This record gives sequence, structure tokens and C-alpha cells, in this order.
Amino acid sequence: MANRLPIFAVIAAVILMLLYSAIFVVNAKQQAIVLRFGEIVDVKTEPGIYFKAPFGFLDADNVQMIDKRVLRFDLDDIRVQVSGGKFYDVDAFMAYRISDARRFRQAVSGDISLAEARLRTRFDAALRRVYGLRGFESALSEERASMMREVRDQLRPDATSLGLEIEDVRIRRTDLTQDVSQQTFERMSAERLAEAERLRARGREAAQRIQARADREVVETVAEARKESEILRGEGEAERNAAFANAFQRDPEFFEFYRSMNAYTEALQDTGTTMVLSPDSEFFRFFRSAKGGAAPTPTPATAQ
Repeated sequence: MANRLPIFAVIAAVILMLLYSAIFVVNAKQQAIVLRFGEIVDVKTEPGIYFKAPFGFLDADNVQMIDKRVLRFDLDDIRVQVSGGKFYDVDAFMAYRISDARRFRQAVSGDISLAEARLRTRFDAALRRVYGLRGFESALSEERASMMREVRDQLRPDATSLGLEIEDVRIRRTDLTQDVSQQTFERMSAERLAEAERLRARGREAAQRIQARADREVVETVAEARKESEILRGEGEAERNAAFANAFQRDPEFFEFYRSMNAYTEALQDTGTTMVLSPDSEFFRFFRSAKGGAAPTPTPATAQ
């Protein structure tokens, strides 16, 4: 029994080697193409452990792993011409995935670089067609989204023939060429200046309207205030005259005395005015007598 152990060990090792070479694992990011003598015999798209003929010698069974993730292909900057004759520098990329591994193997031998080389030409042509049908401002407007969808739709039939599916196309950057950029800058600058001047003119017009309305309101308000003040002044003077008349009727002598006192107050206050009056003046009659009597008659000189 002991002499057979090496034999068992060798047999076990051979079995393990056969199993190891006959097993292949497909993870979630991959799909596998099983080839037998160069022909596709099976495609494994689900993750798991699978079996094939061991060792793959004489091209019996071989497994080619194909990426199942969404891949990105960036197109080098290209210069495209729009319908008006202007040129753009366009930077775009597309997202795709290998949707049909069998066709992908048959079309490009499962070589991603070869598939992308074919897509590059078609991608370039699709972009030129889409830009060529549009004017100068389209790529810088809301039409940009529809342009990307149009490029994607044009690429899909060609991609399908390669076993690929185009998920999305994005135009990452669209720049004007140097000469067009300068012309556009000058044109946009002129448009902005014209727009600014229009806005300033509207502002001045609005300011004039507001100023005229404010001036009219001021004039109307002042006129109304003057009207009310004249009315109030007239009413006040009427009341004052009525009060004077009433006071005069009650005591004419006291009324005259009161008016004279007020006249003294107003005339003799510190106004800087110099008054030269005779002491016998009627203005000072209450200085001579409490009742405001007339000035004494000078006594004629006696003849000698």
C-alpha cells in the first residue's frame, strides 16, 4: 500500500491540473467567448464558474475574456465646418459597451483597439455631418443636446455591426478657431455695447418720466398748500378783525391803549432801525397821558 502512495499522488496532481485547466471564472465585469479550433462554441455573459476542454492545446478550447462594462472612447480634437463656412474645434467622446460578444469577435477578433479605430472614422464623419447641417450659433445654443443625440443615432447602426452598443455621445467642448473667435468677440462686443446703450436710453427716458411726474406732483402739492394757507390766513384775519371789533366795542380807550402798546413793542424792538420822532408826536401820546390825551398847546409869549 505504501508503494502506491506516490502513484496516487501523481494521479491526484494530474486530476487537479486537468481541473485547473478546464475551469475558468467569469466575473461581473466580464463575458467570455469559448473557442474550439478557432470557432465560437459558446458565450458566457453571466458571472460564474465554467468548464472547457483542459489545456487548450492544439487550439482545442480557448477562452477569450471580453469586457462587459461601459467603456469610453475620446475622439481627438477635430476641426469641423458649419453651414455658414465657419470652423469649430470640437472635443467629443462616446460611451459604449460590447453588447454582442459573438459579433464583436467575428467583426474585429475581439480587439477593442481595432473596434475603436473603426468607430473613430465613423464618429468623426457623424460629427462633421451634424455640424455641417447647422449654422454658426447652433453648437452654442440649446440645440447642442439634439446634436449629440443625432450623432449617437448615426453611430448606432455601425456600432451594432461591430457588436457594440452606443450608450451616449457627449460634445465636451466646442471652441471657435482663433480667427472666428476674434470676429465673434468683436461682433458680440458690438452687440453688447448696443444693448447697453439701449438700456441706458430706456433708463434716461424712465428717469425723465419720473422726474416730470415728481415735478408735477410738487407743483400741485405746493399750489394746494398755498390755496389752503390763503384760506386759513383769510379765516384767521377775519377772526382777528372780529376780535378787534369786539374789543373796540367793549372798551374803545383800552383798545387804543392796547394797540399802541403793541405798536411800541414792534417799533422799538432791537431791529437796528433808528427812529427820530418828536416827543409831541401822536405816536407817543400815551407817554404823555395814561388816556392818550392831546399834546399841550404851547403858551404864547407875553408882550413887554
